[in-house]
Amino acid sequence: MTHAPKDPDAPAPGQEPAAGPPPRRRRRVLRWVAAATAVVALGAGGTAYWLYSRLDSNIKGVDIDRAIGDNRPPKQPTSGQNLLILGSDSRAGANGAFHAGHVSGARADTTLVVHIPEGRARATAVSIPRDTLVNRPECLDSHGRKLPPARRVMFNSVYSLAGPACVVDTVEHMSGVRMDHYMEVDFAGFKGLVDAIGGVDVSVRENIHDHHSGLDLTAGRHRLNGTQSLQFVRTRYGIGDGSDLGRISMQQKFLIALLGEIKKQDLLDSPAKAYTVADQLTGCLTTDSGLASLTKLTEFARSMHGVSPSTTEMIMLPVRYDPQDPNRVVAARPQSDELWKALRADEPVPAAAKKSPAGGGATP
Repeated sequence: MTHAPKDPDAPAPGQEPAAGPPPRRRRRVLRWVAAATAVVALGAGGTAYWLYSRLDSNIKGVDIDRAIGDNRPPKQPTSGQNLLILGSDSRAGANGAFHAGHVSGARADTTLVVHIPEGRARATAVSIPRDTLVNRPECLDSHGRKLPPARRVMFNSVYSLAGPACVVDTVEHMSGVRMDHYMEVDFAGFKGLVDAIGGVDVSVRENIHDHHSGLDLTAGRHRLNGTQSLQFVRTRYGIGDGSDLGRISMQQKFLIALLGEIKKQDLLDSPAKAYTVADQLTGCLTTDSGLASLTKLTEFARSMHGVSPSTTEMIMLPVRYDPQDPNRVVAARPQSDELWKALRADEPVPAAAKKSPAGGGATP
């Protein structure tokens, strides 16, 4: 007797047929599920690529090496790194809404030379007052035009006149310290970054009322949103003697608080928030061409993982009031020479090199 082939999906003798669709329909359903899973996987990959491309394209790059040329200080023989971080203060467009005053063009409102020694476990950040008189070297502006050297120009005018490469060139000439990288943060994007992380906590010892910046704080602890944070780092008339030197202490206080806030937030637990923060950060960021991609920027950030607010020292470049113009300052010697020497040698800054003859009022 010839037996028909046994159906592998048929129930065993004495067993009730399984509930659900017939065998052929189940196989079709499985194929549909597999196809749908493949589509979702492809869609997720496409979405991930789109998100990466968006963040990557946000970053603007400047070819600092090409603009400056070879007339630069030598690179450090160690693995230490030097960054020039600049906060650009354009009063046009979105930035004009933040009690910025009536100033045309963009200025280098905040400038930090950040030195990360070999081992990358700590950092020294040196603030250069915007009112410092400096000697600008011959350089190319943002349009490639050659600018002759100039003596006794305000430091923050270099950016507005000649652009970021000339700022790097000027800092290298005044310090003898080679800048490995350049980062610039736009003020309007800075506001979005603070809002994306949910604000930053700061404490002030006295009331601050500055109608120029719009900042109005009572003494004590405050959670600042993006707009208030801009007011905080811009304020000068409501603290100390009203000079730009007093504002530097505010900026240093805030930067430490901002770094601490970012450090303590576990953004990996919230991919949506992590993307929002990354979108805001990359959207307001301009770097040298060596960091102008999401991959390079991420790798650099990972290499600096050991640096934290507790291991970051904030110093103001030692300055004294200019004898020809009391509204301007000049680098104080020998203090400034000793400071730059320590950074070039990858050594801690001696205490005597941190003292500035021009104080600019007490820290709030």
